[in-house]
Amino acid sequence: MSPVRKAVFPVAGLGTRMLPATKVLPKEMLPVVDKPIIQYALEEARAAGIEEFIFVTGRGKTLIEDHFDRAVELFDTLAAKGKSEALAELEAGIPKAGEVTYTRQQEPLGLGHAVWCARHLVGDEPFAVSLVDDLILGDSPCLGELAEAHGRTGGNIVATMEVPHAHTKRYGILDPGEIDGRLVEAKAMVEKPEPERAPSRYAVIGRYVLLPEIFGHLDRQEPGAGGEIQLTDAMAQMLGARPFHGYVFSGERYDCGDKLGYLEAIVAAALRRPDLADGFASILKRYD
Repeated sequence: MSPVRKAVFPVAGLGTRMLPATKVLPKEMLPVVDKPIIQYALEEARAAGIEEFIFVTGRGKTLIEDHFDRAVELFDTLAAKGKSEALAELEAGIPKAGEVTYTRQQEPLGLGHAVWCARHLVGDEPFAVSLVDDLILGDSPCLGELAEAHGRTGGNIVATMEVPHAHTKRYGILDPGEIDGRLVEAKAMVEKPEPERAPSRYAVIGRYVLLPEIFGHLDRQEPGAGGEIQLTDAMAQMLGARPFHGYVFSGERYDCGDKLGYLEAIVAAALRRPDLADGFASILKRYD
């Protein structure tokens, strides 16, 4: 069984829920404390053992490429001023030469289409998909937990969490079969069901480990909800053919594509930082 070596980051979206901040700035570059959202996603993937990072970009996303490149003038200035700690932190955030590749999604045809755009870079091996809007903070990298579960099952794995019953209409929901600890067999997936029709409270979150057979389904370019090519539709067509499970990850998820979720992510990330937690907590108390 092949290890999970590659991760796809679909980052071509416009980020309209975060306007006006995202009018010029890519939503993936919005800072959470002192790092852009996309850097958290890459660090999570790297901690999970991912070796190749594939970004599916669009127009106006060149700042992402610049962020993961060497800023020669800045680095030279930091070195000349003896700011070795800041320089080391920046150096650590840059992938090694050849680890990052970029491809364009030239039309906004949906998440499934964005993943399909990376097919030649992924090749014939299992791969991860990370939706950057879902910031997941925890002691164990979410993608690492999914990769480990893939190693045990040999099949497709999606990150899942239990949501309030009233919120099922916001997510894709698993119809669960056998449950083994954190591993939840997926008999079916229902897209955004009304609470009274939801088969469970297991919501699919933006982390996946998928088998390369999914590209055969995406090749058909069949439009689904909203007239877009949906990744969920292609995954649903793989149910029953190969093992398919949800995995209840251990971290906390924050929706950084939503203004309140983004603010909560900043609070949570700051309170996890030893250098900021006490001071930030005292600031928050002023607003109780």
